Amino acid sequence: MKLHLSAPSNTLLKNSIQITGSKSESNRSLLLQALYPNLSIENLSNSDDAEVMQKGLKIENGVVDIHHAGTAMRFLTGYFASQEGKEVTLTGSQRMTERPVKVLVEALQSLGAEIEYVKDEGYPPIKIKGKKLVESKVSLPANISSQYISSLLLIAPSLKNGLELELVGKITSVPYIKMTLALLSQIGVENSFEGNTIKVAPKASVENVNLVVESDWSSASYYYSIVALSDVGSEITLSAYKNNSLQGDSVLQELYTEFGVETHFEGNNVVLRKVENPAEKKAQFDLSNAPDIAQTIAVTCFGLKMECHLTGLHTLKIKETDRLEALHTELSKLGANIAVTDKELTLGLSEAFNTEVAIDTYNDHRMAMAFAPLALKVPLYINDAGVVSKSYPDFWNDLEKLGFVSKDI
Repeated sequence: MKLHLSAPSNTLLKNSIQITGSKSESNRSLLLQALYPNLSIENLSNSDDAEVMQKGLKIENGVVDIHHAGTAMRFLTGYFASQEGKEVTLTGSQRMTERPVKVLVEALQSLGAEIEYVKDEGYPPIKIKGKKLVESKVSLPANISSQYISSLLLIAPSLKNGLELELVGKITSVPYIKMTLALLSQIGVENSFEGNTIKVAPKASVENVNLVVESDWSSASYYYSIVALSDVGSEITLSAYKNNSLQGDSVLQELYTEFGVETHFEGNNVVLRKVENPAEKKAQFDLSNAPDIAQTIAVTCFGLKMECHLTGLHTLKIKETDRLEALHTELSKLGANIAVTDKELTLGLSEAFNTEVAIDTYNDHRMAMAFAPLALKVPLYINDAGVVSKSYPDFWNDLEKLGFVSKDI
């Protein structure tokens, strides 16, 4: 599906949007529910990734195809490795076979797991024969994707002796680790995170607990961008969100003040207001703890004709696509002055926007949604627009509620 996207007739925006549960929280909750079936879950994400996770958890033997879902690949690797009697081959899309799993596989093997590579060493597909894991100590590099770390932490309470995990070096993506530990605490699992050591106690069973998944802050990021690029006085209300969120991307509240956007909580709703145009012409952020909003912020800065320097982006190289190179290519098409390294992005001042540009999305939902707000400044095309179903299937319908004009080409 190719979309032609253009701005609302009135760019003073006023509306409300309901966003479904966080993909990150949903997939963690689903794995815990598989380990402890008396858990119940509300406000589950309606994303492709959550659907793939649900289907994967139900498979006892055979092939588990998780398509583009990186979270499901990491979480299910840990899950199946710890499930005695289950035997599966985990595979996915062509891009998934290029995304490394070696660090996680070696950590699980050190705990006693039986995992082998079907094709290339270090990459999916992998064949897993579930075993009862009795070893309880493991170490991982601290600067890797938090999904590897969370995969181990989520299965930790189901292990006979629990888990002591040492993180070696400087830790990145701390909020996602804390999200996992907070969910464990919610279901009554004792855990601690002191210095570079995380300990999770074993727990054979849990009480009946209802996990309510907060709506997705990553999805909210696109509305922060829309409000930042709209007229002063614009206001969008999103539901349902918590002031004390577990999600790392909730840092949007702080970051977008630099773009003139204020955040207010009203009950379970969060209200985004454009109160002023940015005073500064350059933004500098370290996104080590929230790399998934890098694309949104880069596009926001371009749309506001601001410079920006973003650091802490080393994990973007192994996402659905190489997000740094993809940003470089697509923003350049629009007329941006942009440079990237393997962990940083620098955007210079741009004088004008190229019009009617077709944005390629690289099988990456965040590329499609991050670039959509630019339609407030210039009409553009989004190639393979259906890719948003990975995390936010209702995205284009919700943009139409705000007055955006989208036409299938």
